[in-house]
Amino acid sequence: MTTEVWYTSYGSNTHVDRLAHYIVGGTPPGGARACPGCRDRRLPTASVPVELRGALYFATESPVWTGGRAFYDPDADGRVLARAHRITAEQFCDIAAQEMYRVPGPETDLDLAAVPRDGSRVVLGDGRYETLVRPGTLDGLPLLTFTAPWRMHDVEWTSPSADYLRHLAAGLLAAGAWNADSVATYLASCPGAAGHWTRQRIRDLIAPSP
Repeated sequence: MTTEVWYTSYGSNTHVDRLAHYIVGGTPPGGARACPGCRDRRLPTASVPVELRGALYFATESPVWTGGRAFYDPDADGRVLARAHRITAEQFCDIAAQEMYRVPGPETDLDLAAVPRDGSRVVLGDGRYETLVRPGTLDGLPLLTFTAPWRMHDVEWTSPSADYLRHLAAGLLAAGAWNADSVATYLASCPGAAGHWTRQRIRDLIAPSP
């Protein structure tokens, strides 16, 4: 197993403070359940902005956020704003396990070497975050993320909640590569949000206009 990877988050874990609860354990603000944390509790050694080929969309219903969750379709047209966190491969496996409400441990370790380098999917189960994708490489280390096994147009889209959008936007803004207007425009165009959230409404969530 590769020693280090870039965990590439496109959803709420773009926010480093939220990601920290998956690593060190505890209940995130507004969370409904406590995270057990990773076996290795060191925080990421770096977090950088990245853009992925594909599309972000919102679907299913989050019991935490009471709205649609973010998913990544690497085969769709478009671009995805994301944040890559440099962590160990073991931590990546532990975060993936917690996203599926499992307790991390050796039995939940994933064969990351089996993930194709060309960005195609490896479906490990039918759960919402049990499909692995390697969308690229950064500094000689793999960019890795997880998503659902289905395609964007195979599922009903669900509007995300205001709290979820605010949290996701804050994580992207903290990456330092995009401003509030570009983040709001991006999120308002994503299936699930489009038609429910305008660019201005999302912009006001991020930083209300004077």
